[in-house]
Amino acid sequence: MDNSLLKQVLHEFDEKRTKAIVAADYRKKELLKINPKLLQIDEEISSNSIKTSKAILMADSKEKAVLLANLKKKNNNLIKEKNDFIKNLSKENNYLNPHFECKLCKDTGYIEKDGISVMCTCLKQRIFDIAYNKSNMGNLERENFSNFDLRIFSDKPNKEKYKSDISPRENIQIIREKAKNFINNFDDPEEKNLIFTGNTGVGKTFLTNCIADEILKLGKTVLYQTAPVMFDEINEAKFGKENTRLDLYENILNVDLLIIDDLGTEKITDSKITELFTIINTRLLNQNHKITKTIISTNLNVDELFKTYTTRIGSRLAGSYRFLRFFGDDLRFKKAKKEA
Repeated sequence: MDNSLLKQVLHEFDEKRTKAIVAADYRKKELLKINPKLLQIDEEISSNSIKTSKAILMADSKEKAVLLANLKKKNNNLIKEKNDFIKNLSKENNYLNPHFECKLCKDTGYIEKDGISVMCTCLKQRIFDIAYNKSNMGNLERENFSNFDLRIFSDKPNKEKYKSDISPRENIQIIREKAKNFINNFDDPEEKNLIFTGNTGVGKTFLTNCIADEILKLGKTVLYQTAPVMFDEINEAKFGKENTRLDLYENILNVDLLIIDDLGTEKITDSKITELFTIINTRLLNQNHKITKTIISTNLNVDELFKTYTTRIGSRLAGSYRFLRFFGDDLRFKKAKKEA
């Protein structure tokens, strides 16, 4: 991993954590102006703990249990008194605590796992966003399920035009439900990966971002790359420093959700087909004993995918991916026309 990037992100996390602690201290000072007794309660809780710790040093095992039970009872009563006061001010119980963005690592970037300090998913994701995702996932604030508007899809079926008996609106409703099932069952090894097929501008990227947004809320990591950029970066890393190559492959193969956009727009070569097979196959095998999922988005139809990417890849896709076909008018053109 690029040490300068890690330093940059850890500095960012340190500033974020410090800001949360300072804000909590400010809130506490403001409440103490209203009721100085809060400070007395905190001091009493601290004093009880110190006294009990000293007494435990001289006590036998039975006495220790009693002392700890008494400490817990006393401090719980004090905490309840403190929380009741805060509640009466229409504040949350954690109002005086620092409001860290990540509850797992408290914005340190690291958590303890089996006695070892490891990167928290929030730190991994931040690094992914800078190193890989770049502008691909910059629209999640507006491209999410809250802003999913079915009305922009035509409700008029046209079998000759869309090669379907249902309208684009009915179709996207079905796809949206399957996408939500994918999210809800993400950790189920039986839940299939997804392939979005369809022309440009029919909603594939928007729905991909909707899914990415929900997966991030689950505390998982998402790596989003267009196929041309991904293959170019793999190629550059392969002929660059060895540790860079290993980091790149490790991230692509092990990220919780890998999104490959615009598959088929890259210049097709034997080496790229080999790389794609490696990525798809390795992620399906769950070699690191963790559930990983993949979403592939492409303008190619099913037949074109099979012709372009060999039988080996086609069989993996057919067996482990759910194909969802998007169709309809170009929504971007429709939106631009409406705004004009």
